[in-house]
Amino acid sequence: MNNLIKRNSSSADVTQKSATSLMSKSRVALTLTGIALFALSGCATTQKNLTPQQCQSSNWQEVGYADGINGRSGDYFGHYANSCAKAGAPMPNRIQWEQGRQLGLKNYCTELNAYKRGREGYDWQPVCPLEGIEKLEEAYAQGRYYYIRQRDLDYLRSPYPFGYGPRPFSYGYRPFGYGW
Repeated sequence: MNNLIKRNSSSADVTQKSATSLMSKSRVALTLTGIALFALSGCATTQKNLTPQQCQSSNWQEVGYADGINGRSGDYFGHYANSCAKAGAPMPNRIQWEQGRQLGLKNYCTELNAYKRGREGYDWQPVCPLEGIEKLEEAYAQGRYYYIRQRDLDYLRSPYPFGYGPRPFSYGYRPFGYGW
C-alpha cells in the first residue's frame, strides 16, 4: 500500500514539474515574441526624428500611402513637418503626402479591413468618408464582438483564471491579480 502511494505521488510530481517547465518555456517564447514586435514597431514612418536626407529624398506619396493604410489622420503630417523643421531641412510635400494618404485610405476604409481590425483587437480610426460609414462600423462591431468573445473564452479556459498558480513570488490565491 505504501509503495502504491509513493508511486502515485512521484507521478504527480513529474506531471507538475513537466507542466511548470512547459509554462516557463511558453513564457520565454511569449516574452521573446513581445520583444521582437516591440523592436519592429519602430520601423518606417514612426521614427521620432527624420534626418535632413530623409526629409529631402523621401517619396512623400509613399509615406502618405503607408499612413493611410494605417488609418492615420491628416493631422499626422505635423509630425513630419516638426521633425524636418528640427533637422533644418525643407518642409515635406503635403500635397503628395495627402494624395498618397487618400489612396491608402481607400484600402483602409473597406468592410473587410474594418472586420479584420475589430477581430484582431485594434481600434478603428474615424478617418473614413461618411458615405457607407454604417457598413464599416457594423463590420468593425462584428469583428470586435468576435475578438471579445474569444478573449473571454480563453480567459475562462485558463487553468488559473484569477491569477493564482505557479508563479515566481506567488503567495497563493489572489483574486483579480491584486498584489496585497
